[in-house]
Amino acid sequence: MTARTRLSQAAVEERRQAVLGYVADHGETRIDDLARHFDVSLMTMHRDLDDLAGRHLLRKERGRAVAFPALTMETATRFRENSALAAKNALCAAVTARIRSGSTVLMDDSTTLFPLVPALARLDQLHVVTNSVGLAQRLGSAPGVRVTLLGGHYRGDFNSCTGPTVTRALSQLRADLALMSATAVLEGRLFHPLSDYVEVKLAMLASAEQALLLADHSKFGKTATYAYGTVADYHTVVTDTGTPDAEIAAIRDLGVPVERVEVASIEPEESTP
Repeated sequence: MTARTRLSQAAVEERRQAVLGYVADHGETRIDDLARHFDVSLMTMHRDLDDLAGRHLLRKERGRAVAFPALTMETATRFRENSALAAKNALCAAVTARIRSGSTVLMDDSTTLFPLVPALARLDQLHVVTNSVGLAQRLGSAPGVRVTLLGGHYRGDFNSCTGPTVTRALSQLRADLALMSATAVLEGRLFHPLSDYVEVKLAMLASAEQALLLADHSKFGKTATYAYGTVADYHTVVTDTGTPDAEIAAIRDLGVPVERVEVASIEPEESTP
């Protein structure tokens, strides 16, 4: 028999993030159960778990995968940047046309927004204001984009800045559009595990004429330590078709339009005979 085509590295990473999410939801899971759930060989699952454990995103013990606390995974920069890539690409593609040359745009530190960079780089006289060092670095060489990085207390786990210096600077700005995401959304309510990031998000909302919330399905049905209002503060919520209908209904009950986008599914990797 000929060897079957292997998945791309990006697709393998998507599956590994799905494995991580599954383990996080269950606390701990037997490795053979994970292999069956994701329809891969036991050897493939061991490779996936070795990779995730090597990045300190979970613990691999005898026959089991064990989750770290939720906050550890939320603040692991590499995990956030590489998780749900297909969904992030789809969400960003859906809002590209709403961003106009000559406008001022606020962007929070959400890695959900990173796929917007190529589209933003093609615009002229765009002013992007962000607390995200990663976004500033990615946009810094775009000839038509002016980038203002909001400095303050730098947090390496999020690669971004928070604190009163950031919120004070935001209070003195008026932007056309804010593009933001959320750590957790439950029945239209928004949550984040760290209070200083809540303050930044609220300051951005107060400084923008209009705000869009981009959140993939994995953010819904969950909570975190700090609540900071509801989706009613946003003009539109953009999510994917994997978001539960009950969560969509709760958003619409608050009078907020929802745009749902399709995300290409990823087939499980097949072993080579």
